[in-house]
Amino acid sequence: MKTQIFLKIITVVLVFIFLGLLVWMIINKFDLSFNSKCPVTVEIKIVRGNSLEPLVKSGSQIKAFLGYYNCHEIQRDDLVLYRYSGDKVPLLKIVKGIPNDTFHLILNSNNEYNLLINNKVVKNSQGIPYTFSGNKYKMLALYENDYKGIIPPNTYLLLGDQVNGSVDATVFGLVDKSDIIGKAILLKK
Repeated sequence: MKTQIFLKIITVVLVFIFLGLLVWMIINKFDLSFNSKCPVTVEIKIVRGNSLEPLVKSGSQIKAFLGYYNCHEIQRDDLVLYRYSGDKVPLLKIVKGIPNDTFHLILNSNNEYNLLINNKVVKNSQGIPYTFSGNKYKMLALYENDYKGIIPPNTYLLLGDQVNGSVDATVFGLVDKSDIIGKAILLKK
């Protein structure tokens, strides 16, 4: 009798522990910093600037996982923090191209250039194709020519959400993985 009561108590305690852990993970959005073999610093940051609007508005909060990519692969469409040499504050950008992707610029009917990655026109969060001209086109064309249209290993193409470019790959070109300092998750809009 006492053994059955003890087992029921243990079962209830284990269920509560499991539920508590599950609630904690949901609240922390399955916190990406939990791996002790890959230390990650988590910071809440406020977005300044409009290069990611309408996807991320100026004044929005993000959760920054600094050091996350030391142990994880960068994925297409990740929001990342990029250490831009001309700025003390990291830039928030979207990963549009990853190593071994093909990338090309094609002239469209408006006499501007669309970016193709893996033969698909690249679009922003609203489904509008990116279009480039002038110096923004020249920067991407330089990299397309130098790398024969293939993104090299440990190299990424980062863009904002503005279809005509912002301070992104159209200004600084392709970037090395070592300059991507963290993953970002948008907190409540």
